[in-house]
Amino acid sequence: MVRVKSSQKVFTEQEVTTLTGICVEHLRGLARNKHLGTLVAGAGTFLFTHSELMIMNLLHPRCTH
Repeated sequence: MVRVKSSQKVFTEQEVTTLTGICVEHLRGLARNKHLGTLVAGAGTFLFTHSELMIMNLLHPRCTH
């Protein structure tokens, strides 16, 4: 179960990795394959909504490496 503030609408890659336990490499791969998140053009990072965060949490287990 992931707990977040109800006022927070957008999550960065770093926040998602901390909340879900999915490493950045797996997170980016999952985001590309499942068309989740929004790629920020200049920064090359993804931003995720609350619903996308919950989907990521269900689709991928915590990384153990």
